[in-house]
Amino acid sequence: MALLLLKPLRLAERSVCQRCIALPTQRTFASVSQNPKREIRSRPTASFDNPTRQHLQPFSSSTRRAYKTVQEAKSRYRLGPFSWQAGILFLFAGVGMTAYFRYEKARMARTRIAEANKGIGRPLVGGPFHLTDHDGKEFTEENLKGKYSLVYFGFTHCPDICPEELDKMAGMIDKVKDRHGKVMKPVFISCDPARDTPEVIRRYLAEFHEDMLGMTGTWQEVKDVCKAYRVYFSTPPDVKPGQDYLVDHSIYFYLMDPEGDFVEAIGRNFTVDAAAKVINDHIADWKGKIDKS
Repeated sequence: MALLLLKPLRLAERSVCQRCIALPTQRTFASVSQNPKREIRSRPTASFDNPTRQHLQPFSSSTRRAYKTVQEAKSRYRLGPFSWQAGILFLFAGVGMTAYFRYEKARMARTRIAEANKGIGRPLVGGPFHLTDHDGKEFTEENLKGKYSLVYFGFTHCPDICPEELDKMAGMIDKVKDRHGKVMKPVFISCDPARDTPEVIRRYLAEFHEDMLGMTGTWQEVKDVCKAYRVYFSTPPDVKPGQDYLVDHSIYFYLMDPEGDFVEAIGRNFTVDAAAKVINDHIADWKGKIDKS
């Protein structure tokens, strides 16, 4: 009885095993047979019907630069990003920056000098005065405003120093006028009012420069203006009428700005070119209005 039951089971087991053995083979065959179809479909095909896809080029993530010669390639490799054009540009930039910083340093120095020479309230140099010009007209500190002023103290009977300084003053006037126009008023104030009348001063200054404006006044008026400008002067005691004598006085050019404030004193050690440069630089630094009439 048992043998009769086992025989059909064995037959069924063999059939099942044969199916299991055949199944992987079919799967393998199917996968192998299907993969080529997928690969073929995924490949880009050129369509001759579409002219935009006839010329296909391979994609490259980097551009190649072609050199004419091997020497050019080697030279490019040795120099890297630098070249003689870059060197010249760097040199000019360095020279320009050096010149700019030097100019700014000099300008700041001039500004410090001008600011340091300004007092609180009444200025250290300059101030109110009352004189008479060589045309016989009244002249005060208000007439100096609007332009830069170059003030010099002297006297017409001076044998050597005053003529030399007035020649220098004439050179300064011309150089300033050539660069900035008529922006400066040159003033000569006499320290010898007893002999320097308006007519004497007018004839005296005509020998040096037509733009010079001469000033005189009473002895007290001259003393007051010399005190305001911190100018030393003295006349010999017991001078008799018609007697020749010399007057001791300070030898400086006083540069005043268009607001009537003292800027800088220019001494005898300055040449015409050096003095004119100082004046021109201060005029160039001026930010306010200036009369050029």
